[in-house]
Amino acid sequence: MPKVVDHQARRIQVADAVQELITEQGLDRVTVARTATTAGVSVGHVQHYFPTKDEMLLFTHERVVRQILDRVSALGERATRQRLPIRDVVVEGLVEWLPVDPRRRSAHRVVLAFLGRTVDNPRLAQAHAGTGRLIRSMLATAVHNGKECGEVPDDTDQDLAALELHSLAEGLALQLGSDPDAATSRTALALVAARVQAAFPGRCRQYE
Repeated sequence: MPKVVDHQARRIQVADAVQELITEQGLDRVTVARTATTAGVSVGHVQHYFPTKDEMLLFTHERVVRQILDRVSALGERATRQRLPIRDVVVEGLVEWLPVDPRRRSAHRVVLAFLGRTVDNPRLAQAHAGTGRLIRSMLATAVHNGKECGEVPDDTDQDLAALELHSLAEGLALQLGSDPDAATSRTALALVAARVQAAFPGRCRQYE
C-alpha cells in the first residue's frame, strides 16, 4: 500500500524551523540549507515545498498569524462561557500581538521579518495588508457588540475605534521589540488596558 504523505505537516515542519532561525539568529540567517538542517530534512525537501525564501517566510508568517488568531478566538469562547465583559477579551486579544514573553517575542520576530520583506515583494505586502484588515474587522465587530450590550457608547465610530486600537497594538509591538525590558512591558500592558477601558467604559447589560 502506498505511503500517505501529509504535505501540510511537512510544510509546518519547515515553517517551525524558519521561525526558530528567525527567533534565534534573524532573517538573514535563514537559508535553504540552514532551514533543512534545523528541520532535520534534506535541502530537496525544503525546495520541493518552498521554491524561494519568500515562500518560506510567507507560509511561516501565515502560520504564526493563524496561531495568534486561534488563541484570540479561544479567548472569545472562554469569555462567553464565563460571562466576561467584551473589553476583557479585547485587552487579552491585543496583548497576544505584543512581544511580552518568549512565545510572543518569537511570533513578533517573524512578523517583523515579514514586514521588512513587504517593501520589495507585492505578494507579501498584499498578505500583510489582508492581515491588518482582518484584525481591524475583528476589533470593529467587538466594538459593535459592545454597543449592542452597553459597554460602548452608541455614537462610537466602530471602524475608527478599531483603527485606533490596532495602531496602538502595532506601535507598542514595535517599541517592545526594540526595548523588551520588564518595565516597558508593564507600561505597554497598562496602556492597552487604559485605552480599551476608554473605548468600552460601560457595563454589559446581558450579564445583569
